[in-house]
Amino acid sequence: MAPNSTLPPSTPRDVRLGITDPADVAFPLRWGILGAGRISAQWVPCLHACAGATVTAVAARSVDRAREFAARFGIPSAYGSYAEMVESPDVDIVYVGTIDRLHKEHAILAIEAGKHVLCEKNLAETAADARAMYAAAEARGVMLQDAVWTRFFPAVEHARTLIEAGAIGEVVLVQSDFGGTIYTVQAAPLAFGSDATPTAVTVAGLRPGGAIVEYGPDKCAVLTFPSMPSEFVETTEIIGREGRITLEQPAHAPTTITVRIPPPGTVPSRYMTANVPAPAQRFEYPLPAAVSLPDLAYPNQQGFLYQAEAVHRCLAAGLRQCPQYDKQESLHTLDILDEIDARRASG
Repeated sequence: MAPNSTLPPSTPRDVRLGITDPADVAFPLRWGILGAGRISAQWVPCLHACAGATVTAVAARSVDRAREFAARFGIPSAYGSYAEMVESPDVDIVYVGTIDRLHKEHAILAIEAGKHVLCEKNLAETAADARAMYAAAEARGVMLQDAVWTRFFPAVEHARTLIEAGAIGEVVLVQSDFGGTIYTVQAAPLAFGSDATPTAVTVAGLRPGGAIVEYGPDKCAVLTFPSMPSEFVETTEIIGREGRITLEQPAHAPTTITVRIPPPGTVPSRYMTANVPAPAQRFEYPLPAAVSLPDLAYPNQQGFLYQAEAVHRCLAAGLRQCPQYDKQESLHTLDILDEIDARRASG
């Protein structure tokens, strides 16, 4: 499907592809929150800012913990049983915000109850588990959306639009760093496409550590995983034969993109242009002002709203995945993570 080139480059991918209606952020969905931890406490305020979203229930390991969370965020129903909450007729979609090792169990619990699921990253501990989760969702005809929220930021949408339009030429190198490995690894399919097959993966260290993911003899992603806390760069550079895109700090939730494209007929290297750099264009995308987060929120968590709105638009259109980060890209990333883990384990 050809994108609509008349829209701004930061337009959400589902809208740009013409498969959703922008007004369907108001499509009504009743959300149940599975898990009452810190990440859920940052997700719920973003749902409150989404026109069609109503948070109707929360479940936690204990009913007291669920009731405390419900009282804090004005949620009408609280459960001490995950199974009981996903069976509620007042819930259309479940946000799985529990710890990673429980994601498969909890997502499938909700799927088998006929609920759509947005599952916090990492979607699963292994790609095999993720495939089982997707198979369960497809069998029930419900959404399973991997919640790699990075992909829904306008700055990332802008970067993808430029890559697909060939604005920086053929992508040959990606450089990305972050302490959260999934954020770093997803930069590879963002730049090279989810249908590109890695030909080799080289790994060094754990944290700090890194990996080089090769896509044939002349393309690779250089991914570094710094220790936290540390003053790491946290940018993503996407380098093409005719230009460069920088997702600025914090690149896992960026509000700024810098694009460097040399003038026509100019070789894109300051070593061949008398040290004259390519002109830089900087684009700023302020965070949603409608979201009020709790104290000690992680950086730029207001951007959860972009993901929430995409889920509403896509479900209104009858879609079962968001094109910003679909099943193919999710599995591509998890396959790379599996390979990194296997190579670490083998020494």
